[in-house]
Amino acid sequence: MIWGLMMATSVQLILPAGNSPVVRRIAEVFARVVKERCGVDVIEAGECRVELALAPGIGTEGFRIEDGADGVRVCGNDEAGLLFGVGKLLRTARYGEGSFAPGDWRGVSVPQRAFRAIYFATHFHNFYHDAPIEEVNHYIEDLALWGYNGLSVWFDMHHFTGIDDPEAQGFLERLHSFLYTAKSLGLRTGIMVLANEAYSNSPEELRADWSIGDNGYLEPLSHYHLEVCPSIPEGRGYILRNLEAEFQRFADVDLDFLDIWPYDQGGCTCAACKPWGGNGFVKMAEEVAALFRRYFPGREIILSTWLFERYIKGEWAALHQALGEHSPWVNYVMATQMTIEPFPEYPLTHGVPGGAQLLDFPEISMCGHGPWGGFGCNPFTRELERIWDSSKHILAGGLPYSEGIYEDLNKIAYAQFYWSDQRAADTVREYAAFYFGEEVADDVSQAIAIMERTHIHELQEDNITVHVPETAGMEAEWPLIQAADARMTSYALKNWRWRLIYLRALLDAELAANHLRVNERCFEAFDELTALYHANIAVPGLRPPQRGTTAEWQALWEEANAVK
Repeated sequence: MIWGLMMATSVQLILPAGNSPVVRRIAEVFARVVKERCGVDVIEAGECRVELALAPGIGTEGFRIEDGADGVRVCGNDEAGLLFGVGKLLRTARYGEGSFAPGDWRGVSVPQRAFRAIYFATHFHNFYHDAPIEEVNHYIEDLALWGYNGLSVWFDMHHFTGIDDPEAQGFLERLHSFLYTAKSLGLRTGIMVLANEAYSNSPEELRADWSIGDNGYLEPLSHYHLEVCPSIPEGRGYILRNLEAEFQRFADVDLDFLDIWPYDQGGCTCAACKPWGGNGFVKMAEEVAALFRRYFPGREIILSTWLFERYIKGEWAALHQALGEHSPWVNYVMATQMTIEPFPEYPLTHGVPGGAQLLDFPEISMCGHGPWGGFGCNPFTRELERIWDSSKHILAGGLPYSEGIYEDLNKIAYAQFYWSDQRAADTVREYAAFYFGEEVADDVSQAIAIMERTHIHELQEDNITVHVPETAGMEAEWPLIQAADARMTSYALKNWRWRLIYLRALLDAELAANHLRVNERCFEAFDELTALYHANIAVPGLRPPQRGTTAEWQALWEEANAVK
């Protein structure tokens, strides 16, 4: 009996004997997704039998899907492999109105790269900052099903007066919930810190230099002038005391890695720290790494190179000189670029400083849409594929940078790059078939391809006109999306991913018909997007356009955040 050809109205899930808490969590996620996708319940004696098993020998974090007794069996090499195998089963399944079939994909799959984490930028009242915690936790589960095996978050100190600040405590509880969810699924967890970050009340006499001019620097981007100079002995002590308190606060999560950053905020331009990326930063980072390993022995250290060479040249070479060819305290160096820029040239031509492995940090959020995500989904998977292809031969994995859910498809493209180097177009179609149905996957994929060509959307200062350099085909998205909308199940129509795609097509149709000017129907779409993102008081760059002038909008935002 080939269950891929038969639809069932109930599912029986068989767990391995002596199943662990992680396996039980995987079963919970399977049941949730099936119920959300088609309304089918997982019960003790269902029509379709899905068996979960552990079968070491497949390959680390790999899985095998095969025919089983009266159904299908998912075998994981380990608990992580079982999770990813369940994800593949769900993606290749078929969903009807109240019916489910596991699909006919059979075979073995093992990830090509071991480090496949996602970073949630939890700040500025974006989705991760303000959405209901359960909603974010379900999203972590969804990303894990696509092959992500780690989660990183950041406790941004500059918002608070100290770790005991009541608002800081509430924020830490939120971050803990996300990390607990990841850990419950067997994922790796990590935090991000800046090498010289500080609280809002940092002592003025210890603060880092941020000036420009004689020392050869351009002014660092987003320097809050609260950061502390580690070349001042008291400043170094201040930094380490604050980070030790943070590490103690996360000790119960049993963190797996620490990611140490030089910039956005962060950095010091003084003569003793210059050049920051290969001097003050790396000296402070080595001490921070040693402190971290006191609380998390043997865990991994990542050195970020975000914005290297942006404010002063020679930082990559200086980092290489500081680390030499072998620095055992560094496990990974993370090569980064802002927006859609070429992959950094230095590691491609000179190798990785310190003999570390190389990760990338794809910027999948801020590219091309202003406000970010303000026009719905922002797929640009083919451009990301071009960057990936230029660097994949030296990468051990990566850590994409996420500001919200509107770039969900870009996240999934990278999950599949890391897993098997799957081509972006194939991932787009797999995504469309899973979430919206095989019968509409071609139409949706075609519409998304047009959205990628017309990707750049930037709201102008008048808050009415939108800059879209490439408009050819924008109007063709809407008929494709309407046709798909008419043929989807009621469960698929409820999926927030569909609303992001649907609203993007609607907005593009309205803009194309209205000389790229926003009208009332556009504002209605913006209102729905704001609700989906939980972005009512987000910073202007993270909130869809609002009615009124830019100045009025800015004033409303400042008033709302002053109250908060």
